[in-house]
Amino acid sequence: MPYIINENTIALLPLGKKTKILELGRTLEVKETVMKIIDYNCCLNGSTLEGRRKGSSYLIGASYKPPIIVNELKRIILIPTHSSKNPNCSWFILENISKYYLNEQHQVTVIFKNDQKINLNLCYTNFDKQFFRAMRLESALRGQKHTKNL
Repeated sequence: MPYIINENTIALLPLGKKTKILELGRTLEVKETVMKIIDYNCCLNGSTLEGRRKGSSYLIGASYKPPIIVNELKRIILIPTHSSKNPNCSWFILENISKYYLNEQHQVTVIFKNDQKINLNLCYTNFDKQFFRAMRLESALRGQKHTKNL
């Protein structure tokens, strides 16, 4: 059975046909691909990955590299580093990112809630854009909840 993304998950990192999973208290390696894990988790929560992509694109107007809502009740939103078709695409859980910055090696350093760090060979501006897309998506979800309660 594929890995179930949960509140402790902080990152899904591709390792070919395997995935390295960083959690707040441990690191795992599973035999499923990142995309299989994400699709499975989307289906567990009532949609397909493609449906989640379309929903995100509709809510925030971003059709390229949209963040993905895996579980809206638990506020699990995934931020992609690349196109999901790129085999090097890593995914980070918005809620577990504490901060990020451009380091001296011109890499993006991401610091998670548990103070774990990861360095990414990415353009800072691109990561920043992805992070703020995920924040806009989270805000759009909160707005919908308030509207429904009126």
